[in-house]
Amino acid sequence: MEEHNVSSVPMLYDAILKQSEEIGFQMSSDKAVGALLKVLVASKPGGNFLELGTGTGLALAWIAEGMDDKATLTSIDNDPKAIAIAKKYFEEDPRIAIHCEDAAKWIAGYQGKAFDLIFADTWAGKYTHLDDVLMRIKPGGFYVVDDMHKQPNWPEGHEEKVKALYNTLEHTSSMQLVRLDWATGLVVAVKI
Repeated sequence: MEEHNVSSVPMLYDAILKQSEEIGFQMSSDKAVGALLKVLVASKPGGNFLELGTGTGLALAWIAEGMDDKATLTSIDNDPKAIAIAKKYFEEDPRIAIHCEDAAKWIAGYQGKAFDLIFADTWAGKYTHLDDVLMRIKPGGFYVVDDMHKQPNWPEGHEEKVKALYNTLEHTSSMQLVRLDWATGLVVAVKI
């Protein structure tokens, strides 16, 4: 994959990356994806954001840098070993709530206010529970998914799931979207 020019990597990024490597975590978000998330989040002052798939917090580092003091972020993951790293760096940030639980259950039970941006970096909210997630985005809010280019670690049959997601999003009348042949492959959609 080609390297993208990404300036101003978040201050915590290298420390989180090092700890991610130490525990063998290999599902980190691409730097270019993080830089895009930072810009999108910065466009929503005081925004309410959701990250599905915290991992160790690498994308979270970018999102946090884009947030202003009035913004809030909820981040969900079910891997206690990975999320412990994210909590180490972000648990004291009053803007950020990190939950170690099943994203599908969290989505199904969520009753709070709509989101200005949802970054779906796990199956729930991307390949399952898509309708539930899309209805929780404010008009003008963003829905972002990555890892849409074929990856070496994809299980058999996953390519069909990616094609089905593209097809569903392209036929969802409440969303305008662009497919980006960039970084790990992205979809950026806006609710209309």
